[in-house]
Amino acid sequence: MKLTSKTLAGLILLILFGGIAFSNATGWWQTESSKSPATFTDGEFAGQPNPADIRGSYTFGDISRSFDVPVQILGQAFGIPAEADAATYAIKDLETLYADQQFEIGTASIRLFVAFYTGLPYDLIDDTYLPATAVVILKARGTLSQEQLSYVEAHSLDLGSAPPVTTAATAEIHTDITTERIIKGKTAFQELLDWGVSPEMIEQVIGGRLPNPLIKIKDYCTEKGLDFEEIKTALQTEVDKLQP
Repeated sequence: MKLTSKTLAGLILLILFGGIAFSNATGWWQTESSKSPATFTDGEFAGQPNPADIRGSYTFGDISRSFDVPVQILGQAFGIPAEADAATYAIKDLETLYADQQFEIGTASIRLFVAFYTGLPYDLIDDTYLPATAVVILKARGTLSQEQLSYVEAHSLDLGSAPPVTTAATAEIHTDITTERIIKGKTAFQELLDWGVSPEMIEQVIGGRLPNPLIKIKDYCTEKGLDFEEIKTALQTEVDKLQP
């Protein structure tokens, strides 16, 4: 059989585009990275994503999808500028955001935070630092081992120059220095934790999971439709129990 030039061209196109269509159908054809980290292959965490494989090109949205860490928490922990979209914020941009810091805040910091937040295993090879806001969030979860707690406290950076996150779901850290353990309108959940009230007790009083500890109690009550005076009285009772 003699093939004409038109027939040959048709066969080439059929093979080329037919192959691409087949590859798409079978999942072999990919035009871009899936932005999904490798998973653990054995042991207790087999099949779960490995924090050590997080790349600088990943966005907070990629991390949230893979590790089920809320984008809002990531943005608050790492002080993403208010005007930025945390979901599309690339991890590699943290190094630029905090370029003037003594210690690097970057991909390794994200890996550490995600591992400690989720309870997934992670080998601490080098000194890795976290913003103080990230440490606050990790401590508030109440899931860190004593070794992990000691590590994050020793590797916490107070990034006073970091741009604050100002969204409806977050609040500024209350920095007033006071020796009185009295709950007021500007008292944040973090102060309760600092005073020794356990996360479990706070959750029992508010009837839900402990929110971002940087949120003011009054703002939380307003958002959830709770009676602030009632919640304040119950929490104050727990605070008073802890005072000498």
